[in-house]
Amino acid sequence: MDAPAASTGPAPSAGRHASAPDDGLTRRDREILAFERQWWKYAGAKEQAIRELFDMSATRYYQVLNALVDRPEAHAADPMLVKRLRRLRQTRQRARAARRLGVEPT
Repeated sequence: MDAPAASTGPAPSAGRHASAPDDGLTRRDREILAFERQWWKYAGAKEQAIRELFDMSATRYYQVLNALVDRPEAHAADPMLVKRLRRLRQTRQRARAARRLGVEPT
């Protein structure tokens, strides 16, 4: 009765989170979300930072980002950021549609 219960090792999820969270996102996905959280901290233009950090064009980056913010895993990983990015995207889409129709966006 005095002997402590034998430990079977760390909890099953403890090891997974040490190197890469098992959240359904790739390392690049997590890095893109982190960059979007604080891109303004980088000196120079955002497009230059994108090319240096991710080795891709700004066009490709935004394609990847738009696909990423539509994923439930991204929302689960950082809900406030994903909601903000979705809201900004929707605002830009509305402005483009208004310009195409020749009306002033509200």
